[in-house]
Amino acid sequence: MTEPRGPLRLLLAPMEGLLDHHLRDTLTQVGGVDRCVSEFIRVTDQLLPSRVFRRLMPELMNGSRTRAGTPVRAQLLGSDPACMAENAAALAALGPEGIDLNFGCPAPTVNRHRGGAVLLDEPELVHAIVAAVRRAVPAALPVSAKMRLGHRDESRMIECAHAIESAGASELVVHGRTKVHGYRPPAYWDRIAHIREAVAIPVVANGEVWTVDDARRCLVESGCDALMLGRGMVADPGLALAIRAGGHGGAEWPALLPLMADYWQRIGPKIAPRHRAGRLKQWLNLLRRRFPEAQEAWDCIRNVNEPARVTALLFAQNQPVEAETLA
Repeated sequence: MTEPRGPLRLLLAPMEGLLDHHLRDTLTQVGGVDRCVSEFIRVTDQLLPSRVFRRLMPELMNGSRTRAGTPVRAQLLGSDPACMAENAAALAALGPEGIDLNFGCPAPTVNRHRGGAVLLDEPELVHAIVAAVRRAVPAALPVSAKMRLGHRDESRMIECAHAIESAGASELVVHGRTKVHGYRPPAYWDRIAHIREAVAIPVVANGEVWTVDDARRCLVESGCDALMLGRGMVADPGLALAIRAGGHGGAEWPALLPLMADYWQRIGPKIAPRHRAGRLKQWLNLLRRRFPEAQEAWDCIRNVNEPARVTALLFAQNQPVEAETLA
């Protein structure tokens, strides 16, 4: 195993249907995150208008940053090199921090339409997509990619990593599972080490980092100096800070509840009333892993869907607080 190459970097993962711009805006207020990646923007056979990019990644209207100032990289998903390049060029004109390419999504619907992890069966196409996007955007704009260990198995993971690197990507995030593995534990961090040793570009390890101990083991087993946090950060918004502090600090429930109140207030105008409580329940469901109080909150609103009732039960006495109180 080779030694990590530089200082620790922590990225916040995109999670379709969960970690959208509302939640990443909230989580980055806690601190500790160097960069976020947007949920994927699906590219099919046409050029998307600017309003679609801005709707799916509102941070484009704020210098490609969250309220807390954390940079956000826009992620594209698609399989047609020319169409991906055309959309990447249009997106680049809107000022994103960078462009990321999705070769990791395991969703069956996405895979059936030749998107995400299924493309790992075609390293030549992966190379063509990355190369086309790289050529289409300004040289100074970073182009990165995210992949899994493979589609059905790991037999082509090094080939895919080489394809991404040789096409001009400046960074590669590797989720330590195949598409077939889905999100079932464990994540195979040691396999990420093989990719990391095979390419010269920075590699970011991703998958099953729920605690500070997980982070330490992932860094050792992968040999990486960067982690992408997903569900672990949603379950414990103080995780990035705790990793940086060696296990000390992080968010506690008394400060987290007002942060949740701020999130609830902000999704109000954006999410249809019938779906609003469901978004909060998704977050609480993961928070239960870390906070006993989240279990109580979950039980309190589990069968409640009317937004006003949720507000009365959980947030009536809480106002948003400054991020400094969460450190």
